[in-house]
Formats: sequence, C-alpha cells, structure tokens
Amino acid sequence: MSDTSNISIHLNGRDREVTAGHTVRTLIESLDLHPSLVVVEYNREILERDRYGTVSVQAGDRVELVHFVGGG
Repeated sequence: MSDTSNISIHLNGRDREVTAGHTVRTLIESLDLHPSLVVVEYNREILERDRYGTVSVQAGDRVELVHFVGGG
C-alpha cells in the first residue's frame, strides 16, 4: 500500500477510519485476523474467500466480518 491517506468505511456496524489502499485481505490481516477463519459480507453480499486479495476497499464500503473461534 503506497497511499498513506485514510478513508472512512462502515466496519461491523461502526464507522471506522482505515488506511487507503487495502484489499479485503490486507484489511483482515491489519485487524490481526486470519483470512481463512473469517467470512466477509462486503457491501451486503457474501464475498468468496478467493476474492479477498483482489477486492479493493473503498471509502463508504460496508464490511462485516464474522470470525470463527474454535473451542471445546
């Protein structure tokens, strides 16, 4: 990511400022989550995992992340 400006997105029900230039994958990783353990709803549609690295996060996007946690 070469752009150091911030953009505003709607992340998990809240407005949030993030660094411009993220893909969905790099956004997930910046939140210390593992992409294979997250389901993404991107602008109200479920995003296929193989597209996480190609879809760019833009100002105003709505992103919902559901993180799976193992346990017993």
